[in-house]
Amino acid sequence: MRLVASRVVMVMCVQVLSSLAAFGGQPFAIEVVDAQTGRGVPLVELRTTNEIRCYSDSAGLVAFDEPGLMDRDVFFFVSSDGYEFPADGFGMRGQRLHTTPGGSAQLQLQRLNVAERLYRVTGQGIYRDSVLLGRAAPIEQPLLNARVMGQDSVFNVIYQGKLYWFWGDTSRESYPLGHFRMAGATSLLPAQGGLDPSVGVNLTYFTDDQGFSRPMAPFPQVEKGMYWLDGFIILPDDTGQERIIGHANCMASLGERLDHCLVIFNDVSQTFEQLKPLDDACELHLKGHPFVATIDGQHYFYIPSPYPLLRVRAQWSAVLDPSQYESFTCLAPGTRFEGEASQVQRDSQGNAVWDWKADTAWIDDTRQKQLIEAGKLRADEAWIDLRDAVTDQPITMHGGAVSWNEYRHKWIMIGLEVGGSSLLGEVWYSEADQPHGPWRCAVKVVTHRDYSFYNPKQHPYFAQDGGRIIYFEGTYSAMFSGSKVPTPRYDYNQIMYRLDLSDKRLRLKGDPPPPGGNHQVR
Repeated sequence: MRLVASRVVMVMCVQVLSSLAAFGGQPFAIEVVDAQTGRGVPLVELRTTNEIRCYSDSAGLVAFDEPGLMDRDVFFFVSSDGYEFPADGFGMRGQRLHTTPGGSAQLQLQRLNVAERLYRVTGQGIYRDSVLLGRAAPIEQPLLNARVMGQDSVFNVIYQGKLYWFWGDTSRESYPLGHFRMAGATSLLPAQGGLDPSVGVNLTYFTDDQGFSRPMAPFPQVEKGMYWLDGFIILPDDTGQERIIGHANCMASLGERLDHCLVIFNDVSQTFEQLKPLDDACELHLKGHPFVATIDGQHYFYIPSPYPLLRVRAQWSAVLDPSQYESFTCLAPGTRFEGEASQVQRDSQGNAVWDWKADTAWIDDTRQKQLIEAGKLRADEAWIDLRDAVTDQPITMHGGAVSWNEYRHKWIMIGLEVGGSSLLGEVWYSEADQPHGPWRCAVKVVTHRDYSFYNPKQHPYFAQDGGRIIYFEGTYSAMFSGSKVPTPRYDYNQIMYRLDLSDKRLRLKGDPPPPGGNHQVR
């Protein structure tokens, strides 16, 4: 029996060695391209009939090198959120390829998304398959940069002639826990030697003595808790020196906040420091992705949450003083939101008064709905009423980024829906004549099946062709989505998209007048 077993093992070894010899260590290159643009498509799943799953890298390439499946016909199912591969007579969306070592094949996908997926910005193996195939990658660190495996939620500002990037929780390769006090990096602007944004971003991380992305908000006086920073702006201090200011939440968990404060960037230590503590009940402060707008000669920071219905004068003293923040709201001046007990301001004719009011609570979808359900506000008095341009169905927004666009001559929003076809995976485009709206009509530009793509960040400094081409990115994550299979390498990382604003699918209905004429806008 032992002799027979030994012979079986020897035969198996010979077969494996023969297969490896035939393989020769040369992968079979599969290139997945957008049929509309001819550009490689990242994040496309190729699945064999025995459930081997490969995912295209940021060049749309898969280096297939499976022993036993080389130099033979192999069927690959082809799928990717927002893209579609044609079905055969049996409804199978895929293709049989002969996997010749060193050979190649191309697959074309029809893009369903209005926006085009470009590349992954963060994490390991951004151009893994390109490197395995011996092809050049456009970025300096195509495999592993600053030991970063994943990063949550991107923010950035232009400071001292560079783009300063900041992310939330950051994971590493050597242990399941990374750090939870914001990561940071810089990159050159395209006009100053940086890459064309259609190609990629070369990130230079702030790192520790072990080469890992280091915490940008160490805050040694607070030993416990995660720090999530947002609301970054550039503002001259009292001496006229430009500074980066932001807001920080100290979190015990995803839903429990321990403390919050305003923070300032220290140019010497290259870290953030606490600038001003905030009361726990304070909700009038920097957050999200603020932007600058000039209204009647006055410069303001508008603060989307998700709609830009909160603003503050672009002055040092005003930004640090919560009482100087103004909300575009229907509540009585100086009041806080108290649910059903909230006081709505009305004029002499009994109409709700929507206006900019200092030191007054802001209104979002949820709060407006509570006011309507409580009989405090009539439905025809609602200011927030964003709808699908195709179906006219209401859209509930969760977060977004707004900027002025010269091509459309509008304020444009890239916003995230909550509770759509995927919980936090549907991204919409909308536009308005004024920063605070009304935002009435939207077109879905990115969709996902049971996967999250949250906290979208628009990059107006990357816009091309007079604003016709815009760029945005977001966090691709199985978290919140219900997906049980996180996508290898891509999960919990940032993915860049671009959007052509001349696309006919982005034609929106003209903004209607305020609904019913039953509320007053000053």
